[in-house]
Amino acid sequence: MKFFLDTANLQDIRTGVEMGIVDGVTTNPTYIAREGRPMEEQIRAICDLVDGDISAEVVATIAPEMISEGRALARIHPNVVVKIPLIREGIKAVKALSSEGIRVNVTLCFTPTQALLAAKAGAYIISPFVGRLEDIGSNGMDVVRDIVKLYNLHGYPTKVLAASMRGPMHIFDAAMAGAHIATMPLKVLDMLFNHPLTDKGLAMFLADYQKAFQEATVG
Repeated sequence: MKFFLDTANLQDIRTGVEMGIVDGVTTNPTYIAREGRPMEEQIRAICDLVDGDISAEVVATIAPEMISEGRALARIHPNVVVKIPLIREGIKAVKALSSEGIRVNVTLCFTPTQALLAAKAGAYIISPFVGRLEDIGSNGMDVVRDIVKLYNLHGYPTKVLAASMRGPMHIFDAAMAGAHIATMPLKVLDMLFNHPLTDKGLAMFLADYQKAFQEATVG
């Protein structure tokens, strides 16, 4: 399973890239707005940092405008994947763009049947939002499992990207569910390292090493 960072912050992306385990980035208009730079400039800067899929989302909500905006985003860099919301006009745009060979990440997916619409339209990636489903009392990971099963059953090549990841168990469950990608904030990626026994064990190893060499020096 690939790890994507869900952010448009360049410092967070640099930190993640230095770990050597970041495969791509997902952004959205909210993240771009926080950084205070035009979409094209920020996406180009991200592409300079990460050699992988970079999702850049359209802000239009009408198919012809989505298509035009998607083409412009795709021209920024070969690694750009155009991100389009799963609405009626969006599916029209997905069909048009995918027919032109432009890769599309269909976002704001909350049901397996929505995911089927995206796959039929030629989506490269589908993004079910696990955390947001759980916010309303639904089982978000069941949706991921069902989408993976449906795609495998019917032979759709669309990749399943588990989004709205809130913690390590979401990442584990997404991997076990067969998701191809999990996208997460840097803080969630960092949480994957944490375990008290790791910290305790390292402290013990270092203490034993220092004690042995201190005693040897004194002797």
